[in-house]
Amino acid sequence: MQAQSGANAAFLQAVLDAMPSFVMVVDDDVRVIAYNAAAATILTPEHQDVLRHRGGEVMHCLHATDVPAGCGRGPHCPNCVIRNSVNDAVAGKASVRRRAHLELHYAGQLHDLYALISATPFSYEGTQLVLLVIEDITQMMELQSLVPICMRCGKIRDDGEYWVRVEAFFKNHLDLDFSHSYCPDCLKKELEQVEAWASGRRGEAGAGRAEGE
Repeated sequence: MQAQSGANAAFLQAVLDAMPSFVMVVDDDVRVIAYNAAAATILTPEHQDVLRHRGGEVMHCLHATDVPAGCGRGPHCPNCVIRNSVNDAVAGKASVRRRAHLELHYAGQLHDLYALISATPFSYEGTQLVLLVIEDITQMMELQSLVPICMRCGKIRDDGEYWVRVEAFFKNHLDLDFSHSYCPDCLKKELEQVEAWASGRRGEAGAGRAEGE
């Protein structure tokens, strides 16, 4: 039985580690119970210093040390998207992809992390826990705020100073594929052009018949 339990734990850890987002299992005070390999890249290096510690402390939140009581007790904490999402999950309401701006301080520098926060409640052996998923969208937010776009043709200037079409830019940077269609305004203009061309053709045909008569 113990061997089976160990195998199940290893399997679940492997599943968590396969996820590219930062994933943590936390309690109602955002203390970390488990985390995946991706999350380990932004957490305190030592495993024993992560478990049972609050998320803001092990993620190096800028405000985790605002007050001696630590993460969750400072003046900025009531506005924390992560803590509020966990609180909602504990109350039975899952949070899905709430946008957050996290200010992290480590290696002597301040780092901005833009993320989508999801928190889902679950129960394990009578204990209420929360699955916390943090999707890093920092690169997307930086692109959104810094990308130069031509006012005439709509092309975007990339990092190599080349002007490329919007779909090519996002394919190269975010691996996004686009399908092409018409917005209502452009569709109306296209139909007007087709109708004008068709009317012109009908006029030419009518003139030709008149000359033949």
